[in-house]
Amino acid sequence: MEFQKFNFHPNVAAGVKAAGYATPTPIQAQAIPPVMEGRDVMGLAQTGTGKTAAFVLPVLDRLMQGPRGHVRALVIAPTRELAEQIHQTVRSLGKDTRLHSVTVYGGVSFNLQAEKLKRGAEIVIACPGRLLDHITQRTVRLPELEMLVLDEADRMFDMGFLPDIRKIMKHVPAKRQTLLFSATMPDDIRRLAHEILREPVTIQIDHTAPADTVAHALYPVGQHLKTPLLLDLLRQTGSGSVLVFTRTKHRAKRVADQLLRAGYRSASLQGNLSQNRRQAALNGFRTGAYQILVATDIAARGIDVSSISHVINYDMPDTTDAYTHRIGRTGRASRTGDAFTFVTREDETMVRSIERVLGEKVERRLLEGFDYKKPEPHRDTEFARQPGPSHRSGKRVSEPKVWSFGGKRR
Repeated sequence: MEFQKFNFHPNVAAGVKAAGYATPTPIQAQAIPPVMEGRDVMGLAQTGTGKTAAFVLPVLDRLMQGPRGHVRALVIAPTRELAEQIHQTVRSLGKDTRLHSVTVYGGVSFNLQAEKLKRGAEIVIACPGRLLDHITQRTVRLPELEMLVLDEADRMFDMGFLPDIRKIMKHVPAKRQTLLFSATMPDDIRRLAHEILREPVTIQIDHTAPADTVAHALYPVGQHLKTPLLLDLLRQTGSGSVLVFTRTKHRAKRVADQLLRAGYRSASLQGNLSQNRRQAALNGFRTGAYQILVATDIAARGIDVSSISHVINYDMPDTTDAYTHRIGRTGRASRTGDAFTFVTREDETMVRSIERVLGEKVERRLLEGFDYKKPEPHRDTEFARQPGPSHRSGKRVSEPKVWSFGGKRR
């Protein structure tokens, strides 16, 4: 199946051709036809499956017909990074449509956003909190809204946005087309879908299994040796573009700083950064100015870089879904990628859960020439404060030096 089969408006088709799209991904092939028919759609798809274009293209196609100058499509996203990513996709695919989109999120000038909205836009891409501010101040009006898209609904639930979503729903027309995309379907999201969707077409793409273009490996290591292991691993693998995940924003900043001191072009992406600095980090990683980006799970939402060679889990994620989201950022577009995870003894329960999702035992590796016997310092000299509930309660976590998994040296 080729994109020509969708019979997009010629100006939309021109954007598809200019973007180099040829064969639609599974989510695009299955979602675009019912969306273009005007049906409500619930799409279960992970990051990296092409879901953004799956809703952006039908939105652009529909808005080519009808009036201009007021909001006809609203896309709600959990983070400003994801909102910007969607905005860039709209601009890229819709460059010949003369449709206008505006992003609305916190951390930047409310008045500047209000000015852009006043000039007229057919598409608004927004985070829930700031959108509610604009609705309250009457700087955005939605009575003529035709299409509503909720992207990464599960992440919005994780971030506590569901009450805001329900408030927003009171300000949109009852007669509309609604699309909801989520990587997982917890009960709260299922209830929300039941409330806002009418006889939806349900599409499920690779709901649990990560891409088979990704190779997985575990590196058992004590907590105090993670940074030395990271540096040695980077030196030995000759990695290209690397995304490193940490559990907290404090740790993301410290690890990025240590990589910088070691001579790597690195940056952190975490909640304490201003919007300009966050965007600069993303742009630098996308263009190759930064080889390594160290991020937290929430801050990393919206990263859309197709050439990431390695994802390294400096800290084990809290859930198998989070693991799938993380490693889904490598091995894209038929490329292969590597997912390396540093594991301590406390992580073994999560390791077993991940192996159940993958359907196989993950290889354990020991890095050739690395000193695993270096003792743990009497006090933490690497991080000023240790993350995690045990440290918040004042208890000190004792990490193992190293243990045997029958690991293969590399």
